[in-house]
Amino acid sequence: MEQEKKPIKPRSENERQNVINRLKRIEGQVRGIQKMVEEDRYCIDILVQISAINSALKNTGFQLMERHMHHCVSHAINTGTGDESIEELMKVVQQFSK
Repeated sequence: MEQEKKPIKPRSENERQNVINRLKRIEGQVRGIQKMVEEDRYCIDILVQISAINSALKNTGFQLMERHMHHCVSHAINTGTGDESIEELMKVVQQFSK
């Protein structure tokens, strides 16, 4: 089993709360779509909401990725282990581009 990695610089309480708040909003949007399906709402209306959720998730991911680059990847480069960190990040970037 792969060892769980921790951030080089722990997230501040404000950073952590911002991400949690974003995810809670997304969770609420998903529940809203479930209700729309239960109510047999118009397909286009549902698809628009799904698109909004996809966008919100990507934006949250990019925010986390940016923080990771500024702290974890930067630290790895400065300590000589940048290649591994960059390779790990590039795999995630590729997943985001699908």
